[in-house]
Amino acid sequence: MSQEGLTEEKEAMRAYGWAARDSSGILSPLHFTRRANGDTDITIKILYCGICHSDFHMLKNDHGISIYPLVPGHEIVGEVTKVGRRVTKFRVGDVAGVGGIVGTCGTCSNCTQGLETYCPKMILTSSSHYHDGSITYGGFSDNFVVDEHFAVTIPESMPLHATAPLLCAGITVYSPMLHHGLCRPGQHLGVVGLGGLGHLAVKFAKAFGMKVTVISTSSRKKEEAIKRLGVDAFLLSHQQQQLQDASGTMDGIIDTVSAPHSVDPLVGLLKTGGNLVLVGAPAASSPELPSLPLIMGRKSISGSAGGGMRETQEMIEFAAKHNISADVEVIPMDYVNTAMGRLVNNDVQYRFVIDVANTLDTPRTN
Repeated sequence: MSQEGLTEEKEAMRAYGWAARDSSGILSPLHFTRRANGDTDITIKILYCGICHSDFHMLKNDHGISIYPLVPGHEIVGEVTKVGRRVTKFRVGDVAGVGGIVGTCGTCSNCTQGLETYCPKMILTSSSHYHDGSITYGGFSDNFVVDEHFAVTIPESMPLHATAPLLCAGITVYSPMLHHGLCRPGQHLGVVGLGGLGHLAVKFAKAFGMKVTVISTSSRKKEEAIKRLGVDAFLLSHQQQQLQDASGTMDGIIDTVSAPHSVDPLVGLLKTGGNLVLVGAPAASSPELPSLPLIMGRKSISGSAGGGMRETQEMIEFAAKHNISADVEVIPMDYVNTAMGRLVNNDVQYRFVIDVANTLDTPRTN
């Protein structure tokens, strides 16, 4: 390997991005310091970063774990500018992607099975403490340092702005589909919610050759779902007759909705032995389980936080093969506060992505 870009001195890196100082969630420019690029680390010049609904929850401290100042962003795509001495997966100039986690214990049963997302010592991409005690800052910034294990390679054929959301939204729906065997041609999959996660669940399901029904609260999404995304059916969740007509027809359901809602009607849509998988993360508590319908139908409700690093790489390669990418609205960095407001009101089709490289203007410092 060429010595160009290899780490010679382990010095902390200056960074610049947008951060919230408190639970108001209002973002503004911030100069900060990232940890040094270590022997197994790569440094990335961030090109694009997606905005996830969980970014909003973290900004508002809805889960009670936020650390301020908080630089959000965990759907990161960028160019590798530096590699550590022991890095083997990347070279300077490669395109890398980073999702929701940047560290784990590396030794527990989850880590050894490639299920890093479920490690009890998982380190989030933003608002966590790294192994060395430093705070992790996310992708609403100009650069990023990450251990190569927690980065994936991005094929040259993929559109980078539309690939960024796959690093969180994509793997969040892809992983449970494979884990529960909801990936076979001819199966019938329900997708609850047609947002950032839901539209990708539809795309993966169609690539698997499945029949897909979208369940939504919004009738205005019907034409888009059927004519452009190619779903086979569209149900309004408040129309009882529609739900009754579809009762017992689905092999599985991926529920992407993060707002509190009843799961009783969804359980009724499942075939005997069907599985409802919850991937949305509501800030409030969920309703009680419908025990009797589960028992009498041998049905199940499960949750999924996404896949590990090996599966994330496989997902990216599958997406490249089948031309799957997110439908995005590309925005400048100084639009992020407006974007957060629109996100809460479901006013995006279907994912905001920040054009970091071209719109993050770094002011001079004294």
